[in-house]
Amino acid sequence: MIKKVVVAAAGQGTRMLKLTKNKSKHLINVNKKPFLYYLLSNLIFAGYKDFYFVVGYRADLFEDFFSQFKKEKKINNIKINLVNQYEILGPKEKIYGTACPIMCLKDIIKEDFVVLYGDNLYSPKDLKKIGSIDKFNFVTGIFSEHPEKYGVLRTEGEFLKEIVEKPEKFISNLINCGLYKFTPEIFDKVFKIKKSKRGEYELTDAINLLAKENKVKVIQIQDYWIDFGNPGDILKVAKFLKKKKIKII
Repeated sequence: MIKKVVVAAAGQGTRMLKLTKNKSKHLINVNKKPFLYYLLSNLIFAGYKDFYFVVGYRADLFEDFFSQFKKEKKINNIKINLVNQYEILGPKEKIYGTACPIMCLKDIIKEDFVVLYGDNLYSPKDLKKIGSIDKFNFVTGIFSEHPEKYGVLRTEGEFLKEIVEKPEKFISNLINCGLYKFTPEIFDKVFKIKKSKRGEYELTDAINLLAKENKVKVIQIQDYWIDFGNPGDILKVAKFLKKKKIKII
């Protein structure tokens, strides 16, 4: 099983409005615990022990969170590495986008690794599965009734042909869930992409370069995928955690 996990958590989360004035959205409380607490618990339950959290906005609060987490839970067999994106690449006004966390780790990670966003929650089952598959690169998908709101996965058999962001014409109901498994080949691709129309460096553009070489496969999420991006998601996630009786460390 893959050992290393990269969690992208550099952004502020402006869609959370005033809730992120003084802290990152990843640290907003849900049922009296930071959202990141539930994600980290699921990752540990899935068997991962070596983490790279790419932070930026209020990086100091992440240091406090992880220090307290390890102290309270008396967990000594996991390794948490904090990588400051803003120190490596510069502030978000200079360079920004979902490809940036991967850029930061080019000289640090030399083996296959899992990548996900710190404002998304996946089950231990799906997290374990993405780290237990073959030597290809992988993206995860889930079926949606409104694929036009997401990045849509255009596939051919088990292989990804292209990720199309918010397509105007119907392509598929299978959307990108933001949970990936990469080989070190991704590092070369993230430095070949250009700014998107949004003025950002998009990880999906780098994935599409790999897809053109038939190096990316698609697997489907089996349990759940929860996004945490808007104020209304706080109550939604709180209800989900209670309904599903999600276990925590």
